Amino acid sequence: MTQAYSIMYNIVMVVLGVLLCICLIRAITGTRIADKIIAVNMMGTLILIIICVLAFVKGEGYLADVAIIYAMLSFLAVVILSKIYIGVYRQKLHQENENGKENDHA
Repeated sequence: MTQAYSIMYNIVMVVLGVLLCICLIRAITGTRIADKIIAVNMMGTLILIIICVLAFVKGEGYLADVAIIYAMLSFLAVVILSKIYIGVYRQKLHQENENGKENDHA
């Protein structure tokens, strides 16, 4: 029975690794910045799941603590990336409005 579980966990780790690679490709080739932010968030979630599976398989309790800390850092990274994106978007919108007003006066 334990050999069946070992095979199952190995398959799960391979599937998670493939999904992680797909998210990395999406983060690099994403057309919009929102796609890239979502891909980075999904990568963080997948890595969190990988750490949790490893904690269960190895029976190491400290890996659960590492997973919790990683979840907080991943969330913070996505919030910061979103905040930066919103600032860039507002600046671009402000510049477009100023250019539109200058063209109206000309």
